[in-house]
Amino acid sequence: MRRGQQIWVVLGGIIVLSLFTSLTSRLTQQPGIWTSDRYLRPLDSNITTLTDGTFTFRLDRSAYDAAFPHLQRYTCREEIAPEGLCQGPAGAPLLLLAVKSHPASGGRRAALRRTWARPREMGGFRLRPVFLMATASDHRHARLVQLESDTFGDVLMWDFVESHHNLSLKERCFLQWLHRHCPQAAYVFKGDDDLFVNLKALTVYLSQTPNASCFIHGNIQNHSTVMRRGKYAVPQTLYSMGHYPNFASGGGFIMPGASVAALYAASLRLPVFPLDDVYLGFLTLAAGLPHQHDSRFRVWGIPEDKLQVYRGSLTVHGVSMERMEQVWQAL
Repeated sequence: MRRGQQIWVVLGGIIVLSLFTSLTSRLTQQPGIWTSDRYLRPLDSNITTLTDGTFTFRLDRSAYDAAFPHLQRYTCREEIAPEGLCQGPAGAPLLLLAVKSHPASGGRRAALRRTWARPREMGGFRLRPVFLMATASDHRHARLVQLESDTFGDVLMWDFVESHHNLSLKERCFLQWLHRHCPQAAYVFKGDDDLFVNLKALTVYLSQTPNASCFIHGNIQNHSTVMRRGKYAVPQTLYSMGHYPNFASGGGFIMPGASVAALYAASLRLPVFPLDDVYLGFLTLAAGLPHQHDSRFRVWGIPEDKLQVYRGSLTVHGVSMERMEQVWQAL
């Protein structure tokens, strides 16, 4: 090749590389590249915005680092992790029943294991419970949890401390665990340990809902107003907007297994919000996942404590251990 031709080849390569770099730069900053119309868009190294078409939500990571540094910096470390919990015979799809619990709530867990939170097959699904916990300051509770784990093999515990705001760490770390250790789950139900779950109605709901694997299911809160006082208060310096994105109430909801990878990927990019159900709402928005609302997810209890109401519900929140067992036996 002549010298003049070599120069043109080199120049041509430089031009192509320059065009490719320019195009890549534009694509990574255009809305919609990561999650279609939900989109997470970086404004600078600390600020991320999300939009749902009605509101635009601005998340400043530096504010979260200042107000809740432990939520942002914690690396998920499991103290107790069941082996092979999601393994099982081929056939019926796995519905994982994940229950948020506190080490001190051994009585509640015992009541759930006697009722709806035990391994079985029902409604065409293979059901498997797992209790999600953080560490206890009381050594007696820690010993009890270890005994439960040895006996039932259904405890998943991380080494952060149980607290209200740390529930968001349970959300983040559970997504990581699901992504790494339970990819075979068809659906994941998640709720509190004072929740009654009508498993028959729940499995029928999943079987009969069109395209059920495309949605996050639950009692969906639409653009809830941000509280500035009380247990669920969020300071304006952390979150200046007046509304939250839509989210499934944390009392009880379902996410399809197919959504876990996108939710986990979002958790690696977004700051950890100090309210766990709102945090999942941000992850859901970033992942571009739609919601499916059903009022039978009774996250605030029921108007009348009658058997027919439980029969017609998917979940009922705030049920005592004694009533849990009465209703289960009656149904």
